[in-house]
Amino acid sequence: MPSIDSFKYHTYSFVRIPSPWALLYCLVLCSVTANFVQSKTDSSDVSALNVMYTSMNSPSQLDGWKSSGGDPCGQSWKGITCSGSKVTEIDLSDLGLSGSIGYKLSGLESVTYFDVSKNNFNGNIPYQLPPNLKLMDLSGNEFNGNVPYSISQMTDLKELYLNNNQLNGQLSDMFGQLSKLTKMDLSSNSLSGDLPQSFKNLSTLSTLYLQNNKFTGSINVLSNLPLDDLNVANNKFTGWIPNELKNIDNIKTGGNSWSSGPAPPPPPGTKSDTRASQSHKENEKSGLSGVAIAGIVLGFLIILGIVINLFSRRSTPPPHYIEDDMLSPRRPFTPLSSSELPSDFHAKSHKDFRELKSFKSSSSNRIKGLQASPSISLKLPSSTRLQSFSNNEFTNNLDVKTSSSVAIASYSLADLQTATGNFATGRLLGEGSIGRVYRAKYADGRVLAVKKIDSSLFHGERGERFADIVSNISKIRHPNVTELVGYCTEQGQNMLVYEYFRNGSLHEFLHLSDDFSKPLTWNTRVRIALGTAHAVEYLHEVYSPSCVHKNIKSSNILLDTELNPCLSDCGLATFFERISQNLGTGYNAPECTKPSAYTVKSDVYSFGVVMLELLTGRLPFDSSKPRYEQYLVRWASPQLHDIDALAKLVDPALHGLYPPKSLSQFADAVALCVQSEPEFRPPMSEVVQILQRLVQRSGISQRGDGLGASQRTDDSDY
Repeated sequence: MPSIDSFKYHTYSFVRIPSPWALLYCLVLCSVTANFVQSKTDSSDVSALNVMYTSMNSPSQLDGWKSSGGDPCGQSWKGITCSGSKVTEIDLSDLGLSGSIGYKLSGLESVTYFDVSKNNFNGNIPYQLPPNLKLMDLSGNEFNGNVPYSISQMTDLKELYLNNNQLNGQLSDMFGQLSKLTKMDLSSNSLSGDLPQSFKNLSTLSTLYLQNNKFTGSINVLSNLPLDDLNVANNKFTGWIPNELKNIDNIKTGGNSWSSGPAPPPPPGTKSDTRASQSHKENEKSGLSGVAIAGIVLGFLIILGIVINLFSRRSTPPPHYIEDDMLSPRRPFTPLSSSELPSDFHAKSHKDFRELKSFKSSSSNRIKGLQASPSISLKLPSSTRLQSFSNNEFTNNLDVKTSSSVAIASYSLADLQTATGNFATGRLLGEGSIGRVYRAKYADGRVLAVKKIDSSLFHGERGERFADIVSNISKIRHPNVTELVGYCTEQGQNMLVYEYFRNGSLHEFLHLSDDFSKPLTWNTRVRIALGTAHAVEYLHEVYSPSCVHKNIKSSNILLDTELNPCLSDCGLATFFERISQNLGTGYNAPECTKPSAYTVKSDVYSFGVVMLELLTGRLPFDSSKPRYEQYLVRWASPQLHDIDALAKLVDPALHGLYPPKSLSQFADAVALCVQSEPEFRPPMSEVVQILQRLVQRSGISQRGDGLGASQRTDDSDY
């Protein structure tokens, strides 16, 4: 045992350490202590990774990960790299992961490297992604749906890999701010439509892979990009390969429908390309004078202009159709906060609204008996050639004697073909169980929606049966029901013409919106539920004879410019009796094992499912969820009366901005509607009363307040 003297000696020796070494020792000790303190990961990063882990079905191969809490940086979670307390890299490539990647990734503001490639993720790519990425690799998964527009805000992005998935639809014009992007791979998906014009802004792009998709149109937009590796093979591209691209060392263009022969000269006033320059040099060598060359070119242009003019008159729609189709027809309406709008936006919106109302009023005067609807609707363009309603042979079968009938305009097939670009794919708004819906645009800018009904549904009784349907639908008049403005029956075609809603459907707002779109506020969701309930109540209890809808779902609830709902497909229930497939997974009441089993009580159930969508933001059926969560009603119903559980059901996009009492009352109404026994479900008039009381107590306006109705700040008052 050491003596007291020796202890004193050692103590004294310690105290007498030279001061520079003592200072160094203290600095090291402080540094270690600081690092230990800072290892606690930022709470927003932890929350985002917790949600991501749960969305991935809590995989065991992710060492250290947790569904709540934890310290990713301090505990070295698998695939996570940090700098201080912030997560900077996520690398989960090729780990056999499944499910989805979560909805809170936008909170990972310091993450610059995000790689989840070569896994089994499915469903839509979430619109909430890390905003400051330099590399994002989602390749080799099973993602479907559209490329999220939130990518447009990743201004530091250098590498983007979305290849080998199941992505579809058109690319939005989202590349305007991605000037740092050097490599992009979208190959081996099902992407379609023309290449967006914002590709021109990819000023540093060196590698672009678009092969094995369904892209159409030309690739001229790529002409001036600094590409040295380009693959556009196996698409549906047309036109000519620009000469600028032919100089690329590594280029693949096979499997497209390129035009043969020499390419046309560039439009007058445009910068001459390499081809023109080479041609000029060759002409100089051949001894041709400048005047002779100009004469040849001018003659060629005149002949080409005549041919193009004749061809366009016969087979192509006016230029404004083509320009319109360059935009994504399915892109949801984007309600912005007042601070994000141009200073003259509201004035222009009100001006457009007044013009639409004026046009509607004048159209109503031209069509005898057509009543005005409080909803904004686009009526018959003056340029449309309408058949005489009284002299039309088909119209003789219509029930026009009933006083409640309204005269509906007859459109010619030729007019609708012109207005829809001959029912072009780019004009397709949607496809349902009974047919397709196309956007019809006229030269004066007015737009209608044309539903082409599948001819197989008529079973040999087309004329008389269609006449009955048109007659019945013409009598359905309600502010929250889409208005029929015309029909067409020619050459075996049967079409219904409706007002057009630029905002699209409730389904798009809830499930297809991206980071550019603001989510629907709680106030707006309640108003949509009430407006739709009014429409169903009208069909069930006011319209005579009572009308069962049979196809109530969020994609059939259209939203006008003020986000007021209009129920579509009313009066078409007779078609669903002849359709064997399920009308909509997750919407059908338990007793509806076949379409003919639908009643007003099954409509109430379907409406309850829509309310549940509004409450949770979830799809009625989602195969990407764990098995016990896939059917929304089955999963959510037991939790609707549990206050604690209810708070966890609410759509995360609301960010907690809702009054708890209003939420609870709304959930009570949902629970009544989705009861498994039809006799226990309330009539729609009772549901309307419940929602009206909820609206009155919360001080919610029953009509939309324009764009402001969708702002998050609406809910801050109570």
